[in-house]
Order: sequence, then structure tokens, then C-alpha cells
Amino acid sequence: MRAFRKPAAILALLACLAFLLVAPQLFKPYGVFILSIWAVMTVAAIGLNLTLGYAGQVSLAQAAFVGVGAYITAWMTTHGWPFWTTYVLAFFVCFAVGWVLGYPALRVQHHYLAFVTLAFNTLLYLVFRNEEWLTNGIYGISNIPRPSVLGWSMNHPHNLYYFLLVHLVLISAATWLLIQSPWGRAFVAVRENPIRALSLGVDTRRYTLMAFAIGAGIGGLSGSLYAVLVQFIDPTPFALGATPTGSLSLLLMVVVGGSGYFFGPFLGAVVAVLLPEWLRFAQGYYLMAYAIFVIGLMVYCPTGLLGLLDRMFSGKKKPSTEIESPAKTAAEVAR
Repeated sequence: MRAFRKPAAILALLACLAFLLVAPQLFKPYGVFILSIWAVMTVAAIGLNLTLGYAGQVSLAQAAFVGVGAYITAWMTTHGWPFWTTYVLAFFVCFAVGWVLGYPALRVQHHYLAFVTLAFNTLLYLVFRNEEWLTNGIYGISNIPRPSVLGWSMNHPHNLYYFLLVHLVLISAATWLLIQSPWGRAFVAVRENPIRALSLGVDTRRYTLMAFAIGAGIGGLSGSLYAVLVQFIDPTPFALGATPTGSLSLLLMVVVGGSGYFFGPFLGAVVAVLLPEWLRFAQGYYLMAYAIFVIGLMVYCPTGLLGLLDRMFSGKKKPSTEIESPAKTAAEVAR
């Protein structure tokens, strides 16, 4: 079974990459736009998976960081700033805010931490909505310019799609390297048993803050890309609601795909972004069908879709990130 598992996974990954490369030729502009939304939201879910799936810190504030990144890019590009400056700034501003927000994670855990991050998300939503001098309130910011890369305009849907896909690949690769580094192993050690990790010399305080900060920074990158995709920003998408950019939808992407699995956000974004579109043939019943599917999945497979596949092929009950015991992982990080 193990001999079959790895080649099958590689073939599935190559098939998905091939599909993503030829997808613009198969769909109309609206279909290309939906795939672009999937790519952007997958980036945001990758950041949340780092915080929730690997570091074990429950966060309902990821939509707020997406919103901060989106507003930074929207406001600055409409005032003449180049996109790449706003892109980098979105990451570092969200990184700094995430570092500060990580401090409550040092004192509260689980659902208490979820309430703290929920309050933070609500606070930023109210800022987006009411501080018109900065965000233009409910009227939003429109006519956001799209960047050009070496003379390659992003105004064509196909060009923009490939632009976003390249960002998804690069951010995914950087996240993979982080997960495989001692930092990634430390995140898992803190998630599994913070007391044991601390006793073995792991600075749990620093790694908890770092998990929040990096996850928030990736959310800021997603917001920057979202701004140039939709070219109009208002507060509504960054609330707690079930829009693709909402905190609950991002949490759904991570949990349904498989929290703590590297490819969990990719598959979860398919369920949260693409599946509702595929079910529209059911007309008024598509939301009901979508809700039944998600509820059934969570009841019978709480580890997510990748957790189900992992158990089917290998009989494992824990995410594939838990390659080593927490004690061994923490000891290696402490060296």
C-alpha cells in the first residue's frame, strides 16, 4: 500500500498542475475568474493552515488580515504607488499586526483564543466600514489598477490567472520549505505538547508568535492579490460571514481539506469556492446540497478529506505532518 501511495500522489499532483495550466483554454471568462478566486483564497488558507494546522492556534481573524492587505494595495495603487511596493508592505504590516495579536495566544487557548481573534476581526471590519477618511467606508475603493510584469499586462483574464497561479506556486514552495525546517518542526511540537516542548528547550513563546505573524503575513499577500483581481474593495467580504474571503469560509477550507496537511488548503478551497459553483445547476437547492455535503463530511470525517484519504491508503489517524513524536521533534529543535 505504501509503495502505491507515493506514485499515486505524484500522478494526482501532476494531473492537477496540468489541469490548472490548460484551464483558461477550457473555460469562459467567468470560469477563469472563479479559478482565480480559488488561487487567491488558497493562499489565504495556506496562512491559516500554518497557524491552525501546524501551530495549533485557533484563529478567526484571517479575513481581517486579507482585508488589511487588500486595503493597503487598493489605497496605495490608486494613489500612484507601484503594486510591488504595496505587495511587500501588505506582508510586513500584517506580519507586525499578527505578531501583536499572537500575544493573547500566550495566555488563552482553544475556544477562548477563537473569541479573541473573532473580536479582532469584528474590530477591523468596523474600522473598514466606518473610517471613511481611510477606507471610503461602504462606498469602497474602485478602479484599482492591475500590475504589469516586463510589459505583460494583467488586464487580460488569462494573463491575470497565470500571474496569480505563479504567486500560489511560489508561496506554496516557500511555505513547504518553512514546514520542513526546524521552525516547522517546532510548530508541530508546540501544537502537540507545549509543556513537553518547553521542557526540552523550545521557546514556545517565540514560535507561537511566529506562527501567528507568518500566517497573518501570508493572509496580507492574499489580500493584495485579491484587490488587483476584483479591482473594487469594500468592507463586506472581510466580515465573519460565508463569503469566500470571510473568516468562516477560510476556516472551512482548512478544516474540510485537512488541518495540518500541506495540501489541505488546496482541496478545502475547491470545496468552499468551486463546489458551490458546480452545484448551481440545482438552482435554489444548491446551498442546501452544499451544506449537507459539508455537514456529512465533518460528521464522518472530522480530519478532512486528506485525512480520509490518508487513512484509506495507510491506516494512519494523524496528519502526515506528525512524522515524529513531539518529544523527538522538540529535542531536535532545541539543539
